[in-house]
Amino acid sequence: MDNYHITKDGDKWKLTKEGNRRASKTADTKQEIMRDTREYMADKTGSVKIHKEDGRFQEERTYHRKDDPRKTPG
Repeated sequence: MDNYHITKDGDKWKLTKEGNRRASKTADTKQEIMRDTREYMADKTGSVKIHKEDGRFQEERTYHRKDDPRKTPG
């Protein structure tokens, strides 16, 4: 499963695959990058780690939900 990170870089938000230097997607707002990430991950399997504006970890989402390795609800 591939790992991705949503982070703020300067005045842009970016979605970057772990190990890559170049962003897969960029957006002006966090709301936009979240929407773009859902569309981008529609045909992919991976884990997206979402970070706050200050860089601290906020949450993790698995795409597709059925591929989440955890068997716990939520």
